[in-house]
Amino acid sequence: MGPSQLNSSNGPQSLYRQMLPAELIRFKQKGQSITILTAWDSLSSSIVEEAGADVVLVGDSLGMVVLGHATTLPVTLEEMLHHTQAVGRGFTLPLAQQPLVVCDLPFLSYQCGEDKAVAAAGKLLKHSCASAVKLEGAEPEILKVIGRLIRMGIPVMGHLGLTPQAVHRLGYKRQAQDPLSQEKVISQALQLEQLGCFAIVLEHVPEVLTSRLRKKLAIPLIGIGAGEDCDGQVRVTADLLGLSKKQPSFIQALVPGRQLCVEALQDWIKQQHQKGEIPTKAISQQELDC
Repeated sequence: MGPSQLNSSNGPQSLYRQMLPAELIRFKQKGQSITILTAWDSLSSSIVEEAGADVVLVGDSLGMVVLGHATTLPVTLEEMLHHTQAVGRGFTLPLAQQPLVVCDLPFLSYQCGEDKAVAAAGKLLKHSCASAVKLEGAEPEILKVIGRLIRMGIPVMGHLGLTPQAVHRLGYKRQAQDPLSQEKVISQALQLEQLGCFAIVLEHVPEVLTSRLRKKLAIPLIGIGAGEDCDGQVRVTADLLGLSKKQPSFIQALVPGRQLCVEALQDWIKQQHQKGEIPTKAISQQELDC
């Protein structure tokens, strides 16, 4: 069920989104799976909106998908704001029926203290369509930041397991494979819930951990490469459509999108070449004028 089905009020349309971040907790209580897709511009957001995603994540994965970086680390707050604004311009449904938009806080926008994090998150919510932010990790310093953001009225989605902003420490390997590290993830997730996070993304961990954790949390657990026993799934849209140059090992493309696009464009280029030279003719100024 997408937002357009969820919001069926016949009354006057609210100026605000009817689907608040906390609404996802009701999804879990009703046993309704949550679907989250990434978007990075107006074209991708119009596609995922039309597809019926419940949530659109403007992820810092755009650094790799769109900007050509090897990691998410170079992405700036200004770039996240720029792309989130573009995502908002791609929506066509009435405001109250649009997907919930969550925006990643990029590297070094929240690791340097609470004040800087509040300013960064506030800027995104104030100047874009985002209604919430996502932060990676649950170290003591990050927990303080998350608590401050939530007290300031900024909804927060947590992110545990493989956290791409810690790539130089963790790599892109599966996380929490031993009992001790799994207990640590469970403890961190419970702390995030206690602070007031409305959902947690769990990335690239064993499914046994996901299953255990989902039963312990009252808030939704959103998986990516974490098995099927989650309250919802999040995917990088480019990966699902097979557009990425390098496909993550734990995500299977639905269609060979990159191959289809390249072959279609090759066919068009071939057709143009086969036409040969087009004879030139004199064109009057009247024909040139619009």
